[in-house]
Amino acid sequence: MSVEVRIEKRLGKFRLDMDWKSDSRRIGILGASGCGKSMTLKCIAGIETPDAGEIVVDGRTVFSAEKRVNVKPQKRRIGYMFQNYALFPTMSVGKNIAAGLKGTRREKEARVREMTARFRLEELENRLPGELSGGQQQRVALARIMAYEPEVILLDEPYAALDGFLKENLQQEMEEMLEDYAGTVILVSHSRDEIYRFSEELLLMDEGRVLCGGRTKEVFAHPRTKEAARLTGCRNMATAHRRDAHTLEVPDYGVTLEFTREIPEDVRHIGFHAREFVPVWGGAEKNCIPLHIKGMAEFPAERTYFLRGAKEGGEEICWLVQRQMWTALDERGLPDFLQMPEEKILLLR
Repeated sequence: MSVEVRIEKRLGKFRLDMDWKSDSRRIGILGASGCGKSMTLKCIAGIETPDAGEIVVDGRTVFSAEKRVNVKPQKRRIGYMFQNYALFPTMSVGKNIAAGLKGTRREKEARVREMTARFRLEELENRLPGELSGGQQQRVALARIMAYEPEVILLDEPYAALDGFLKENLQQEMEEMLEDYAGTVILVSHSRDEIYRFSEELLLMDEGRVLCGGRTKEVFAHPRTKEAARLTGCRNMATAHRRDAHTLEVPDYGVTLEFTREIPEDVRHIGFHAREFVPVWGGAEKNCIPLHIKGMAEFPAERTYFLRGAKEGGEEICWLVQRQMWTALDERGLPDFLQMPEEKILLLR
């Protein structure tokens, strides 16, 4: 199964310009609110019509501006799950699942029985959506999609309105329900954790375009650009000047970083994850910054220290300390320096 999306669409001043192809079974699209994630899904589903380009699903063209092809949404074999699940409030669970099914009454009833059994909804078939929990509503929405055997399932921020324990439970339940689904699932979210947990392949979006893409863990580990590093959760970034093949000057941090690996010539920034700093007591070691505390916030599982850089008005530095390290800090006091291990420093364009 492959999905190809090469489209352009304008909406007021916003312009969506997508060009990507994937044959992965689980694809994540990560980006801030308003970057075009949902618009991309709506174009794939046929809810919105692009101004130009084409969309091809498993070799079948469902949209082509040049060839004047625009397959109707109900004939694209693409299931779309909205944020609020979009169940019909006055229809029972069984009737919601049957909505859109083709065939005789007996065939529809058999398919509904199959779906209610598969998604553990047998005892809820005659209830209305308003009488269901969030997890039950999610199962009904997915059962309705799976009833007509789509080739692609699109999940549009399905957990956006949830938090904490409920969100984690529903994520796990969704993964279990989709475990034996052989088609492609595309999840869009602004949550890094959701995307990292779910997807094999990742697209990072910003202002209507793809910043970069690749295997999810690889993109998180090596984002390559400043914008991509920000989207994948890097809180510490600063301008860097390449002195030579193995040395970078970082004015905001007041440090010159030394590398055994060769520094690419197009590096303009560094990134460093707030949890990766190594505390150093005593004299400075290689690639260390002095500890100048501006403030601290304590949470149940971690402390966040906010540090001043070396340059007035420069980038603030964030250091996250996990709870298991608190005892050492309380006993020894705060360190004199924080070290940035070379292998953890992100070199960014």
